[in-house]
Amino acid sequence: MSLTSHQVDRSIRRPPRPVLAAQDVPSLRAGLVTLVPELRGRALRLAANAALADDMVQDTIERALRFADQYEPGTNLRAWVFQILFSVFITRYRRQRRERNALRILSTDPCAWTIPPANGSPEHEVRLTLSTKEKLDALPDGFRSVIVLVDLQERSYREAAVELGLPLGTVMSRLHRGRKLLAAQLAA
Repeated sequence: MSLTSHQVDRSIRRPPRPVLAAQDVPSLRAGLVTLVPELRGRALRLAANAALADDMVQDTIERALRFADQYEPGTNLRAWVFQILFSVFITRYRRQRRERNALRILSTDPCAWTIPPANGSPEHEVRLTLSTKEKLDALPDGFRSVIVLVDLQERSYREAAVELGLPLGTVMSRLHRGRKLLAAQLAA
């Protein structure tokens, strides 16, 4: 009797790993030590670079120890630590992207670091088409003011909330609803 490729694949699969759970900080530390090889393997798959993978594992272990008080005793330690590893990977990826963009800008304009920030300077203002401006102006004031502050003037939600004297959640809600209203008007 011959085995199909699907049956062969099933026979090669690893048995499920037992759930690793820690009850206190010493057992969490011991669990982290046992997870280092798995973390390194996952980091190598994510980063495709051994040195970067080692750095990611080190950062992951450091964060896990620093935030050990946030681990819920008895829950899946492996899942918690792998989530930290993925977060470290994403953070590093975003940082590298920002650095590449900064180097690209600097290579085209060596004085880019000495130019003052563009906030408030007229040559860096967002210019809207007349029809978009009319549709934005047609929005109710509460929605329009939040869209202008956050999307056009690039203020943070918190800065917009302070400037408008609104709770942060209200700013976020109005921004979401205002964007939907504006999108519907632009599509019409």
